[in-house]
Amino acid sequence: MNIYIGNLPFNASEDDIRQLFAAYGQVDVVSLIKDKFTNQSRGFGFVEMPNLKEAQAAIQALNGKEFMSRNLTVNPARPREERPRDFGGRSYDTKRRPGGKGNRSRRGF
Repeated sequence: MNIYIGNLPFNASEDDIRQLFAAYGQVDVVSLIKDKFTNQSRGFGFVEMPNLKEAQAAIQALNGKEFMSRNLTVNPARPREERPRDFGGRSYDTKRRPGGKGNRSRRGF
């Protein structure tokens, strides 16, 4: 089962998280999400536990628990939603003229 962990301390390591979850069962993977430019933690991550009952016990015990002075958010991970590939820019319009007025006539001259 894939588990989401939020509100992580920025200085928490994968080993810290592995030890925290290992108290409830086998931990296969710990993945802390980092900023791709600064390589600093973004304050959340994921833990993969193969045994469903152990994973549920970890979620029950750790959600809301204080860890390194932060109250954790621990939930079953949701699958990523498909997002449109929008790069945030405006599409190029060949009809637009410099000045940003489009095809509107210029009045008031």
